[in-house]
Parts: sequence; structure tokens; C-alpha cells
Amino acid sequence: MEPSTVVVALSGGGDSALAAALLEDQGWGVTGLHFLLPASPSKQKARILSVQRVSDRLGIPVFFTDLGEVFLKAVVEPFANAYLSGLTPNPCVLCNERVKFDRLVGFAREHGIGYIATGHYARNKRGEGGKIELWRGTDRGKEQSYFLHRLNQSQLRQTVLPLGNMTKEETRLVSRKMGLPTSTEPESQEICFLPQGDYRLFLEETKAESLGGKGDIVTRDGERIGEHFGTYRYTIGQRHGLGIASPCPYYVAEIRPEANEVVVARKAELFSSTVRAKDFHWLGERPLQGPLRVKAQVRYRHIASPGRLDVISEDEVVFEFDEPQWAITPGQALVCYDGDRVIGGGWIKKEGCTVQGAGKKNWS
Repeated sequence: MEPSTVVVALSGGGDSALAAALLEDQGWGVTGLHFLLPASPSKQKARILSVQRVSDRLGIPVFFTDLGEVFLKAVVEPFANAYLSGLTPNPCVLCNERVKFDRLVGFAREHGIGYIATGHYARNKRGEGGKIELWRGTDRGKEQSYFLHRLNQSQLRQTVLPLGNMTKEETRLVSRKMGLPTSTEPESQEICFLPQGDYRLFLEETKAESLGGKGDIVTRDGERIGEHFGTYRYTIGQRHGLGIASPCPYYVAEIRPEANEVVVARKAELFSSTVRAKDFHWLGERPLQGPLRVKAQVRYRHIASPGRLDVISEDEVVFEFDEPQWAITPGQALVCYDGDRVIGGGWIKKEGCTVQGAGKKNWS
């Protein structure tokens, strides 16, 4: 791609700073844009100072825009409501779809800038018929195409991903060589708006009136074997913190906020071969007929596994894995790949992955 003008989303972290530095080094006309998001005053101040240091080091203009209200409505509220409904949400996917890329494209349009860029470890390519395809990043331990699977063609066509062909180790080395002020900062693994990185504290501070109280921990047969302290405090596959004395450990298998129950089972019972997903977003053309042989991920750190993708309706699919997968979690994204190319993804339905035991197929 020939260098042009580009606006880079600067978060205050090392990856976005390097993305801006690499593009400037390649001859692009770079502008920085930082989104002011909900955070503690000290954390927000630290992010702003970091962005300003990057701007000074590179000699690029940087703009700040307050997205607090938009972010609360589009990301934070759905995040909180998902937990109250017994789901485990992925706010980063929502943010990219509903906030970050939409605002980057809008800023570029308003300022006559040709492209947008982020520090994600993913790649985009022009495919057959001129469609822009989203591909995994080179670094399999870091790649982030999972978080970008809901972008549309308009957004992908304008997007530059400078780190897609780099490993995390390479980005650290290059950042140090370029003397970037963010090169020594530790990588953040936290969800940006959570105090102390704990979603439970966040819900207790913001949704206290909606949180259910104590209730029963039950087996799949309905036997009461313990007490929980609010269904929102538990996630599928959780083992610790259940307070159940047993020679063979129990794991959270299902969350039922409507009955104020947490269902537990043995580890082998948390395997399932099938999963149903709704609001499926296709990055290319939706297949008109027949199942597809592809691979799928059911969460970010899940190793994509092969199986059969069946299209049930315009925006709903069922995926059947060749081998049962553990702890498929409602609320997370099912993202499907043809090799390293993302073909699309949707949200795992609560009624679509009822655990029935290892190797048993479930088409509920």
C-alpha cells in the first residue's frame, strides 16, 4: 500500500505507539487520536500523558475525544447486563464493532484523512472480487483477529494494521530501537474500564440494586450441594471459590439467574460438540447452501478446532466440532476460520450449548 494520510488510535500503550511510529517511518502522514474512556482519574491522566509523550517523540499531532457516554451505552451497559443474565461477555469485541472503528472512520472522514490504523496483531488482504479479508496475525500467541471479526467491509477497506506480520518479541525490540517512550511499559491485560481488573467489584458498585443475593448451588440432577453468593460471581468452567467439599472437584456448568441457581458438574461433563450462535456476521458472502468445513474458536485463548458449520438462518448458525470442546460459554463469540482467514462470527447462545457430557452431541 502506498503511504498516504492515516489516523492512528493511540491508547497510551506500546502497540499503538509502535503502529504510529512504523507508519511515520514509512512516509505516512500520521495523526494520533486518543479516546477518553471511563476510568479512574489517575489512570486516565496516565494514559493522556503517555499519548502526549508519543506525540512529542514522533512529532505528530494528536487529538482527544471524549467517548464516555457512547462507551457506557454501547459497551459498559451491555457488559453489565450480560452478567446479570448469566452470560460471560467480551467487551473488546463490542468496543471494536460499536465504538472504536466507527469513530476512527468518522474522524478520518471529517479531517480528510485516507486511512485508519490500530496496533492490533491481525492482517487484512484484498481477496477475490475486491473484498477485503481479515486474517490472523503472524504471532499465534498474540494475534487478535478474534476481536475484529465484526468489522464491516467499509471499515476494513480503510484499515491499516502495521503489526500484523510481527511477533510480540519483535515489537518490543523495534520499540526500544526507535526509542519510544512506551517501550518499557508492561503490557496491560485488563479490561480498560474495570477497577482493579475485577468485574465483580464493578457490578457491585454500579448494579448493586439489580444483583441477586445468595442462592443454591445444585447438581444437574437438582441436588443442593452448596450456596452461592450471587450468580453474577460465577463463570462457566470455574472451579475455585465454590466452597464445596468433595474428593472430586466440581466446575460451574450452567448459570440460572432466573432461578437464582448455579449448576455444577464434574469436569468431563463440561465437554460439548455443538454450539449455536446468533447475530452471525459474515465478512464475505454468506453461503447459500451446504455445510462448511472450517475451524472455530469459542473464546480468545481457545485453540481453533475443526468441524462443520451449518447456516440455520440469515444470522444464526450451528457449529459441530469434530472433537468435544470444554466449557463452551454463552455470551462469548464463536469465530470461524478458513485456514487463517476469518469468515465470520456470532454470539454463543445460552440455550445453544447446554452441557450433556463428553462426546454427546447437542442440537438444542
